[in-house]
Amino acid sequence: MNKEKTQVGFVGFGEVNTPRKIVESKCDHAAEKLQAAGLELIKTSPVADDEGGEQAARAVAELAEHDFDSLIVCIAGWIPSWAVFAVIEEFKEKPMVLLGLTGTKEGNRFVTTADQAGTTALRKPMADMGYEFKYVVTRYGADLPVEPIISYCNAASAAKRLRKSKICMAGYRDMQLYGTLYDASYLKRTFGTEIEHFDLIELKQIMDTIKPDEIKPLMEKMKRDWVFKKEPGQQALENSVKLCLAIKRKVKERGGDAFSYKDVDGIKKHMGFSPAGAMTLLHEELDISTVPENDSLGAVTQLMVRYLTGQVGAYLEFYEFMDNGALIGVPDYVPREIIDGRVHILPTAFGEFGEGLLNVSEVKGGKATLCRLFRRGDEYGLHVMTGEARKPRSWEEAGWAPPAPQLPGLEFIFDGDVDDFLGSVMGQHYIISYGDTSETLHDFAKIVGVKII
Repeated sequence: MNKEKTQVGFVGFGEVNTPRKIVESKCDHAAEKLQAAGLELIKTSPVADDEGGEQAARAVAELAEHDFDSLIVCIAGWIPSWAVFAVIEEFKEKPMVLLGLTGTKEGNRFVTTADQAGTTALRKPMADMGYEFKYVVTRYGADLPVEPIISYCNAASAAKRLRKSKICMAGYRDMQLYGTLYDASYLKRTFGTEIEHFDLIELKQIMDTIKPDEIKPLMEKMKRDWVFKKEPGQQALENSVKLCLAIKRKVKERGGDAFSYKDVDGIKKHMGFSPAGAMTLLHEELDISTVPENDSLGAVTQLMVRYLTGQVGAYLEFYEFMDNGALIGVPDYVPREIIDGRVHILPTAFGEFGEGLLNVSEVKGGKATLCRLFRRGDEYGLHVMTGEARKPRSWEEAGWAPPAPQLPGLEFIFDGDVDDFLGSVMGQHYIISYGDTSETLHDFAKIVGVKII
């Protein structure tokens, strides 16, 4: 999954008594570093504290012609604060980075323009006035700290995208669960996300209209691209393809960015087969995030992770806890993006449900981050844990037709204390992203105004 390029406004500042060439050179160098790191900058020339405020007015007019997600306020030297506020007040609704640059060494001497005099004069007033911003300082003689800037700007972009997002939800409250519910008004107020519900019968009605010539290409694709542990039944293949095409059609029709569905008490109970094969195929047919069991906040967490990192934001659930972490896995499917090697499928049944195409692929390991949004009272929060994802020991879940399969899973070794995590665990589903993504998750939480634990 490709991450959209983050669009960021960029304006530099330096006082009228500082040589203009120095201010311009420092700002240009910082902008080039950030562009090389992947930001798409919308730049205006540096602003000085000219008596009439004409430079500030010019910068406002130039920046206002563009739509950007956040604003980098680049302080290249001492600047009276009024000149900065004359620009940034016009964009107060946008998250900002208050960035201080540093001087340079010339021979045996270090030459500074008092950049941090400018930022320290601004930090508290910006906080007092209610600006949402991240304060980033370039240390004495060091390189520009690119990563925290990128992290925050990505978080601002993700928050903006989330405000226009939609989750398609087939059915409601699978298994009468409590932790998967949501309040539409609070969700809309905090994140902007809309959850649109429709009935499972709508998927069945679409499935009944799908013709054989639509089914055949995907059946051939599955047989060609997937490794089947045993020969699948024709009906199991057809059911998976039909359900995949029905979901794809419905989600595209409604403009959904993510999808969740009534699984155990829905598709399995009333359609008589597991949707795992359909969901595996859906991820190859549609650029989307999915989670079962009508998990509302799980789906919102997936979109958040997807917009922040460009990753699919797959779900995993807890099976066992250990002294140093947890065994996490899924009883159905994982998207190809997090599979190590080829997709492996086992036609099998669980309990009283009919045969389905169970995804038994191996999951990628490495440094990773688990997270989940939650609501407590009138407030939302984000629970985060980093750790090392490792290949699991041999294990199985009771209830599968023998010989029981080893489900997709990982042993996740926590960086933090297991008991602390258990004291705050917020549900059975957590969303995985690869790498340590905790900084940008913290930035996101700050921007949207939710606590993080």
